[in-house]
Amino acid sequence: MSLELTEEERELRAMVRDFADGVVAPQAYEADRTHTLNLDVVRQMGEMGLFGLPFPEEVGGQGGDYFALGLALEELGRVDQSIAITLEAGVSLGAMPVFHFGTKQQKEEYLPDLLAGQALAGFGLTEPEAGSDAGATRTTARLDGGEWVINGSKQFITNSGTDITRFVTVTAVTGERDGRKEISTIIVPNGTPGFTVEPAYDKVGWHASDTHPLTFTDARVPEGNLLGERGRGFAGFLRILDEGRIAIAALSTGAAQGCLEASIDYAQKRTVFGEALSTRQNAQFTIARMQARVHNARLAWQHAARLCAAGKPFKVEAAIAKLTASDAAMDNARDATQIFGGNGFMNEYPVARHYRDSKILEIGEGTSEVQLLVIARSLGLA
Repeated sequence: MSLELTEEERELRAMVRDFADGVVAPQAYEADRTHTLNLDVVRQMGEMGLFGLPFPEEVGGQGGDYFALGLALEELGRVDQSIAITLEAGVSLGAMPVFHFGTKQQKEEYLPDLLAGQALAGFGLTEPEAGSDAGATRTTARLDGGEWVINGSKQFITNSGTDITRFVTVTAVTGERDGRKEISTIIVPNGTPGFTVEPAYDKVGWHASDTHPLTFTDARVPEGNLLGERGRGFAGFLRILDEGRIAIAALSTGAAQGCLEASIDYAQKRTVFGEALSTRQNAQFTIARMQARVHNARLAWQHAARLCAAGKPFKVEAAIAKLTASDAAMDNARDATQIFGGNGFMNEYPVARHYRDSKILEIGEGTSEVQLLVIARSLGLA
């Protein structure tokens, strides 16, 4: 399996890199400082076709795959993780569930705007007592007069409260089968009575990413808002996460690359005891290790993405990619901050923001411990 980029993929990467450097990077610090998602940047990403990258043309997409999406996410994550995660969640958690499991009517109603970046959607899975153990879901949905009546709460939901958020898809217990919870997924449009988007979180990082807790109090939606087969919501969620882990791995690789590039530039310009910092062997070795991490992370996510695009099993490779790349992002952020010294503690420097932002990469869309569990099970250790 070749990891060599095609001409089209090289052009995509160059286009997004130019956009990242010219449009995204200049606004990143102010957006982070004010905790503001720049919807103009989101609009421009939509016009570039980035939200439609892994979808077929017949539904309004660009006819690409998760490899193409990964290339875009890596370049965006290099300069601004908040913008990158807005794209990643908009695709993997917002549009992809509708594409995979939606009815013809649901696809026609929602996909055009989602794939054009004119609307965003969230995926309501995590709850106060149901994180890695998503089977512990307590949110319920019962049928009453042709409507689902939803009660419960969700937390840490990305893209759930922007001015262009169209809906959230929520997992809810809809009954019981063979003594076990029957978990289904249901589309809940924003503005539904009883559905409350609570105030945004005050987060450690990803300040410009939109993240809210959600509350449902007798929220009613039509029975036809069921997404996919009743009782298959948890299984569908696992498929969505496998793909999303490739995307998060690509974003993480971009963050690690951004820290590497910033460290090289700073070490060459910074003078210490009359010499450039880059002449010091400790700095050289630190940066060399950063490059090795980026290389390994990139190989891991690209391999998983190629398998996914080829229709081959990729679950374990996606777990390896997310584990490897999120570790690389966190380790490179720490080393870059040390290279920068006191400046690395100042938020106007990108490495400081990467230091704060990268921790969540080891948690969101499956913790590092979950990835290790997936890998261990594949080895017959469970």
